[in-house]
Amino acid sequence: MSSLLEKTEHFVSELFDKELPNSCMYHNYDHTKRVFKSTKEIIDSINISDEDEEVLLLTALLHDTGYSKSSINHEEHSVEIAKDFLIAQNASKDIINKVSKQIMATKMEHKPTDLMEEIIRDADASHFAKDYYGETSELLRREFKLNNIKDLDSSEWLKANIDLFQNKHHYYTDYAKDNWGPKKEENLTKMLEEQTRLKKEKKKQKEKLKKLYREESPEKGIQTLFRVTLRNHLKLSDIADTKANILLSVNAIIISLALSNLIPKLDNPSNQYLIYPTLIFLMFSIASIVLSVLATRPNVTSGEFTRKEIEEKKVNLLFFGNFHKMPLAEYKWAMSELMNDKDYIYDTMIKDLYFLGKVLHKKYKILRITYTVFMIGIVSSVISFIIAFNTLQ
Repeated sequence: MSSLLEKTEHFVSELFDKELPNSCMYHNYDHTKRVFKSTKEIIDSINISDEDEEVLLLTALLHDTGYSKSSINHEEHSVEIAKDFLIAQNASKDIINKVSKQIMATKMEHKPTDLMEEIIRDADASHFAKDYYGETSELLRREFKLNNIKDLDSSEWLKANIDLFQNKHHYYTDYAKDNWGPKKEENLTKMLEEQTRLKKEKKKQKEKLKKLYREESPEKGIQTLFRVTLRNHLKLSDIADTKANILLSVNAIIISLALSNLIPKLDNPSNQYLIYPTLIFLMFSIASIVLSVLATRPNVTSGEFTRKEIEEKKVNLLFFGNFHKMPLAEYKWAMSELMNDKDYIYDTMIKDLYFLGKVLHKKYKILRITYTVFMIGIVSSVISFIIAFNTLQ
């Protein structure tokens, strides 16, 4: 190794040790040594001049020194550092220019224009054909993330690497094609297999999640419980109202018939024996009507609540009677508070079901009394009419 190469190696080692950021997990001195070694491998397989060999090895050592300043436009920074160092070492202008050109050739999007550029590009990508490619690739992913260049998860990074191997990168020199190409293809095959495995695993996970979703979770079971119970309460309420309306209609018809056909005949002295049975009949019908109305009569509520009641979770916002007098803004605020608190939602739904049950109990209790009164009234009226007719005879 020439004196200039030794000085350059020492300079790069010290520069990286002192100035390279910790975020450069891939582009560090270890990577530089790998590129230097790979460059020498290719050089040993071909015939080039001593000067060109020295230029390539100098480039391998200096090509990533720009990372000590910034990961953005690091090639330009590397050229500046290389020029300053080589000038200080009294290197010829021709060597400095050639090294600068080779460093710029390491840009990913650059297409090599001569053999020297092909050599340095292949050496810089020699890790594509190494057993440790997976480890170095992961270090590069983390470096990109730490330096805010790219933030890809493992799956996305794998996809990007496969695309790189298949569509964007290829070796240029015969040595790289023959010696590194097969191993690169082997690494590509491993990545494709890993991608297939991840896809299958992801599909399996999706199917598992779908299965779990289909199976009723405790949360879904609770929601179903509330939904079914509420529906049953509403059906029972409708049934109670229908029964009360039937009794109301029947008794109204009975009274109408009595008023139009029976009562006018009571003025006749010969029909006075029908007065008491008719009065019993009408009294029980009126009582049934009153009870039917009581069973269906809605309760009047205040329709207002305070913020303190909301904060203490005392108000059932699902019942219109508790908020119908409140301003829209207050009601929206209260509903937001409710929706942001799962426990408050369940507590409110429980209260709603409870008070619906209380209302149903009251309705059915009055309905039971109403039907009993109606039944007693019909039986009593029939008996009284029979007794009246027997007394007359």
